[in-house]
Amino acid sequence: MGIVSPFGVGVHHFWDCLLAGKSGISTVTKFDTSDFAVKIGGEVKNFQPENYLDKKELNRLDEFAVLAMAAADEALKHANLQNGINDMDRFGVILGSGVGGLQTMEDQNRKMINRGPRAISPFFIPMFIPDIAPGHISIRWGMKGPNYSVVSACASATNAIGDAYRLIQYGDADVILTGGSEAAITPIAYAGFSNMKALSTNNDEPEEASRPFDLKRDGFIMGEGAGLLVLEAADHATARDATIYGEVAGYGATGDAFHITAPAPGGEGAVRAMKRAISDADLNLEDIDYINAHGTSTPYNDKNETAAIRELFGAHANSLSVSSTKSMTGHLLGASGGIEAVACIMTILENKIAPTINYETPDPDCNLDYTPNVSSEREVNVAMSNTFGFGGHNAVLVVKQWED
Repeated sequence: MGIVSPFGVGVHHFWDCLLAGKSGISTVTKFDTSDFAVKIGGEVKNFQPENYLDKKELNRLDEFAVLAMAAADEALKHANLQNGINDMDRFGVILGSGVGGLQTMEDQNRKMINRGPRAISPFFIPMFIPDIAPGHISIRWGMKGPNYSVVSACASATNAIGDAYRLIQYGDADVILTGGSEAAITPIAYAGFSNMKALSTNNDEPEEASRPFDLKRDGFIMGEGAGLLVLEAADHATARDATIYGEVAGYGATGDAFHITAPAPGGEGAVRAMKRAISDADLNLEDIDYINAHGTSTPYNDKNETAAIRELFGAHANSLSVSSTKSMTGHLLGASGGIEAVACIMTILENKIAPTINYETPDPDCNLDYTPNVSSEREVNVAMSNTFGFGGHNAVLVVKQWED
């Protein structure tokens, strides 16, 4: 596993911050927010890109690709795979990103307007296209298996992990580096989301602005970062005596066919995605111990996700531990499923539930155990990660404890 998050670099640092209920949200420093209604975000902290790439490479990469390569470096070292495997033709890279190189697009468009077409960099196209992150990773480490990018808004990373899981099941690869990366804290993204009234405007209290499931929630907080996993066929991992941290057991994906931004009433599409993931894992509803909720801190998402969980799980919903780690990281858009899958795996490994911070005023429409404000301990053998995106994209993963 590899993480670059609003807390900084590293899986264990990420997990320690989550358990401590620490917020990674602060005032935005990447651009001048004077004219913007929203001035806060989950910027990556204490990240030194020159530790991973030289200056020439950095000048030819958008930040979303740099973050992906840094997370890839950690994940491969964590898996003891930085030197590759015997058959690199069976080592793939599948990553998700909601918007790709948005900052590059903004920068180059500004040059086009101010200085004309000759000012546009010849590296512009390969800098902003979302698939360039898995492309660069495959080139750096020589991975010649399935290689592509998934774009499904906030479900991107989860869809990427699900695709990787399926391809390994089908026998198309032995190992796939997968997850998501996003760097969308840019002026145009803030203007667009802000004008949709999707972002929190609690600028005076950044650390308290993301409050999923709380009655006073007023929108999500933009975050950035990357979360990557090394998925590997069990027999292949066992043969090389790998340390196995958990098992991807099930995947479900559905479409709402309802609205471009609003979730289907009652979370109907989410119900079907969760149900498919549990069925794919060959588990019963009662086997699910913990749900890392999509939990964006928007009025409609949190209400509908709660309704979906209650609709599917019935009485067992009262026994579930639920939390939204977005209360601490903000919403990483297409990368959220990557870091949240890592959070689910760490939950299983340590039997600890990260909290939903800033939960102060209960909402009658949000009536689950959201692990309010402080972490808790319980045995967790099976965890679920929910991600839902604009366009009605629903993607759900089920991960469980590894058993030899």
